[in-house]
Amino acid sequence: MSLPPGFLDELRTRISLSQVVGRKVTWDLRKSNQGKGDMWAPCPFHQEKSASFHVDDRKGFYYCFGCHAKGDALTFVKETENVSFIEAVEILAREAGMPMPARDPQAAQKADRRTQLAEVMEEAVKWFRLQLRTSAAAPARDYLDRRRMSPEAQDRWEIGFAPDQRQGLFHALNQKGIAPDMIVAAGLCAKPDDGGPPYDRFRGRIIFPIRDARGRAISLGGRAMDPNARAKYLNGPETELFDKGRNLYNIGPAREAAGKGQPLIVAEGYMDVIALSEAGFKAVVAPLGTAVTEDQLRLLWRILPEPIISLDGDKAGFNAALRVIDLALPMLEAGQGLRFALLPQGLDPDDLIKAQGAPAMQKVLDEAQPMVNLLWRRETEGRVFDSPERKAALDKTLRAALMRIKDPSIRGHYGEEVKRLRQDLFTPARPEAFRPGKRPGRFPPPPMAPLPSTKTSALAASGPTPVEEQVLEAVVLATLATHPSLITRFESDLEMLDLTLEEHDRIRRALLHAAHAEPEARAEKITGAAGDLLETLFARSHVRSAPPVQNREDDELAVMCVAEGLAKLDARRGARREVEEAIHDLTGLVDEGLTWRLSKAAEAVNSAGRGHLEGATEMGEDRAALSAHLQSLIDSQIWVKKRG
Repeated sequence: MSLPPGFLDELRTRISLSQVVGRKVTWDLRKSNQGKGDMWAPCPFHQEKSASFHVDDRKGFYYCFGCHAKGDALTFVKETENVSFIEAVEILAREAGMPMPARDPQAAQKADRRTQLAEVMEEAVKWFRLQLRTSAAAPARDYLDRRRMSPEAQDRWEIGFAPDQRQGLFHALNQKGIAPDMIVAAGLCAKPDDGGPPYDRFRGRIIFPIRDARGRAISLGGRAMDPNARAKYLNGPETELFDKGRNLYNIGPAREAAGKGQPLIVAEGYMDVIALSEAGFKAVVAPLGTAVTEDQLRLLWRILPEPIISLDGDKAGFNAALRVIDLALPMLEAGQGLRFALLPQGLDPDDLIKAQGAPAMQKVLDEAQPMVNLLWRRETEGRVFDSPERKAALDKTLRAALMRIKDPSIRGHYGEEVKRLRQDLFTPARPEAFRPGKRPGRFPPPPMAPLPSTKTSALAASGPTPVEEQVLEAVVLATLATHPSLITRFESDLEMLDLTLEEHDRIRRALLHAAHAEPEARAEKITGAAGDLLETLFARSHVRSAPPVQNREDDELAVMCVAEGLAKLDARRGARREVEEAIHDLTGLVDEGLTWRLSKAAEAVNSAGRGHLEGATEMGEDRAALSAHLQSLIDSQIWVKKRG
């Protein structure tokens, strides 16, 4: 529906964002300043202990420095209540005492029809519940008893029974005055092709009501009692109420439980959801007769950033996990992923809980694996990589999978993990005879201890992080602290910057916290959060004398210096990683000649970072050139002592 001009502005004026958010969070009173409307709390959108979720009550906006969730009161209600925009407006309007404007006649008619269909579904649920108590439902009750579903649990889950009659439900609803076209539109009955009267879709089945996040009955699921039925489980068709790809079974109660700290579990079917919930795992949902869809993934991530996909311990369960992985890879974002809990072979959650109890299920959940592990398992399990061609084929497949990840940071971390797994797979274990402490008669002795000259070589003395990188970090941070208006421009680079010192990291956090404050208040916020560290930072002569620090009014100079500093840090760290990886990949015993030559290579790389490598002044900013130079040293086997 369309809203009149000014309605939303009036609504936002009347409500307090801190009151709306305060229903879902616990404020950190030490960090918050209620008088100024400056409120902090642990984020309700992702699990954390620190108060990184900021509400600016005066502006009416919130922002999380951890998961980057942001918005206003309407956005907050939409995300936390899983409702549409108009539904969020209605909720806040009621709270503010504002009458909703008259709706568009067509929209009102459509909403009224959906309400009527939901009422038809409720009548069907009641009728199916009554049928479960009849003599015809004795086999269904016996089945539920065998599945250890108590009468109390049956009531909680509103379990029903559809007798094996062609028009049992149709006649029952028709006698209540419900029109045949409404019964068909709700998905409860279907019209035959020959134009005859509608017939019941669910016959001879145990019935599971499906409710949306607001608790409205929107469809049904049915489990066949006949073992020869064409479909063991049957869901209602797509209707005006029900879109199976955009809903989840048990979504409302699961969202509430997840909000109280329980892990969000995705099971395969109705009985798994019921078994898990009855065992204490309340935040559990299931897709509705289809593989997990993109919309369902987004719905899951709105509830918790890292749901656990619980799958049966058979080939079908593993294949289902692989389909979810392919779907999720392009959708991954920082802090938004999946974990996979694979049950023992041949068991589903219901079987495991019955056999070994809830602690066994909890153990499976605790051991849930990150998605990258299953991706690796898919490409390597049952295969032999005993030739260069097979190894190259694996590399090609993995590269194709990783390229589907859109987020460059996540793609990089996946690449690092895949590289580690690849090295574990392709690097043969050292024979026992070559391990330290083993001295069989004819085998070579273990490597000698490093010579004194090795310990003092340039390569060993340089340490894991060159001092000049710490200097660059300090100047970049000091420049942004001196020119706080530039923080938002470099916010993403600042977030991903790999800092070497804890005090630098604390200054970085202070800068990020101040990024979205009023421009005139940023300097005060930075000083308040990291004043002592900044005092130490600016006391360093190389920081104090840096041009962008001395020239506080020259933002253009500051932009150039920060951009250059970040680029140099990236180039030098890339070069250092090349050296470290090359050293790691070399096999055999390292002698003093190798140490000396690699130390010279490291010195050349550091020199290149300063733009002084003879014949290649630009190499310091060109990782490809550095990599090629290092590769040439390795290809020429610089560690082999030349004769004569």
